[in-house]
Amino acid sequence: MYSHICVGSNDLAKAKTFYDAVFGALGATPIMADPAAGRIAYANKGANFMVCSPINGEPATFANGGTIGLGCDSAEMVDAWHKAGCEAGGATCEDPPGVREFPFGKLYLAYLRDPDGNKLCALYAMGE
Repeated sequence: MYSHICVGSNDLAKAKTFYDAVFGALGATPIMADPAAGRIAYANKGANFMVCSPINGEPATFANGGTIGLGCDSAEMVDAWHKAGCEAGGATCEDPPGVREFPFGKLYLAYLRDPDGNKLCALYAMGE
């Protein structure tokens, strides 16, 4: 059900040192380290874990910069998820649903905040 987990950080250098160590012990592979963009990421057994500076420029706190990612089978499923969430009391956030390109491939993403403010992302991995 989950595609990725993302946590916020106020110091990516310290976070990278820590996560390189703990995920290295588990055999995870660093897949992206882009401190200028405010992101580092790791992968293992089909799961991804990211550490990011909050996009809104505010300090990272519990769940600010945090995202719960949900895997989808198609871009159409992502769009349906986004529409249903907006209609059920959620609020769209970040950019509109669409393709984002990363060093590891293209993703079709949509973001919502639930009625309590928790940030969710629907993700369809498009490949290259």
